[in-house]
Amino acid sequence: MTKTIPFSLIILGLLFSLLPAGAATAQNAASSEAESGDVVCLPDVYFSDPGDCLPLGPSQTLTELARQGFPYPPQPLAAINRDDSLAVVPYQYYKITEYKTNTYPSLDAAISKSGALRQIGPGDLLYLTYVRMERTDRGTYFLLPSGEWMPGDGTRVSTPNLFRGLEFYSTPRTPFGWAIFGVDVRSSPGYAYNIPVVRTIGKHELVQVHNAINVEGEEWLLIGPNEWVPARQVGVVYPNTTPPPGVTNGRWIDIDLAEQTLAVYDNYQLVFASLVATGMEPFWTRPGLFQVYSMKETENMSGAFEADRSDYYYLEHVPYTLYFDKARAIHGAYWRTSLGFEQSHGCVNMSIGDAAWVFNWANEGDWVYVHDRTGNTPVDPAIYGDGGA
Repeated sequence: MTKTIPFSLIILGLLFSLLPAGAATAQNAASSEAESGDVVCLPDVYFSDPGDCLPLGPSQTLTELARQGFPYPPQPLAAINRDDSLAVVPYQYYKITEYKTNTYPSLDAAISKSGALRQIGPGDLLYLTYVRMERTDRGTYFLLPSGEWMPGDGTRVSTPNLFRGLEFYSTPRTPFGWAIFGVDVRSSPGYAYNIPVVRTIGKHELVQVHNAINVEGEEWLLIGPNEWVPARQVGVVYPNTTPPPGVTNGRWIDIDLAEQTLAVYDNYQLVFASLVATGMEPFWTRPGLFQVYSMKETENMSGAFEADRSDYYYLEHVPYTLYFDKARAIHGAYWRTSLGFEQSHGCVNMSIGDAAWVFNWANEGDWVYVHDRTGNTPVDPAIYGDGGA
């Protein structure tokens, strides 16, 4: 028998505050019936007439929310933040702020700029590791692991927990994601002047996605009752436990170029997800199905794509590198300050801690599936070179 309770005893202020338009009128209309002996159903979702009670009050609200995609009771994600200790690496990094610079055999030689051993650069993305920093009245100098000395302006690079992905012990039923930057939440989809901002979510704040609609050419996501955000400001993971065509087991890494997210599947279940930064035009991360062919716990990376080498980069001790498509790899990127949008030369950049998680999980031969549902990323292999960081 359907659970019932006298109408006069139902007092659920929070749910009443969420009543849809017209619900209060319906409740008043039913009150005379309830007072004459009819009963109202216990708060629950009723998509059809229960017959022996009135699905009004909180039940009406819960049913309306369920039709919008909000389950009852609410279902939190079966996830935990990954271990912070994974973000710790045994390196100290600094950024070369000059367009090019030399190394020297001793501190005195570096101060006098005599007897240069080699030149780093020219380039505008130059990062080295050091074992000691020396401040003098003639400037700041770094001792490299090789024993060389190099002048610098003291610009050291911290490796904070830039972003923490999530470990899952059960695949979520709904999509979820993270705000790329701070974003205003509106009561309805759209930017019309009469649509109020109900709250603001912070950078990297986690949200669940219950619906998506297109308004005037822009996709909007429903993240709560009467709470909408522009889809372009959220990196979303759409859980899909069906292996991509060609995957021969239940293990693969899914890289969603449209959303700038990475998801790891093991035994046909989602086990990890994170924000990433993939290749920017014209250095796209190539769509397709690949396999991890080499794993390097630390790797030095360098290269240039322009004929005059004006875009030369040099990056020492890049951590947790998984090569899957020529020089394109998944790896930690200590030089990134934000994730969730295209920035690289074709690699898939992650926070150090998240890259460590994926590296520890992966084996050579694991599948990597790269895709872009928007079709904005070229698929013709002839336009792709080797790629880079």
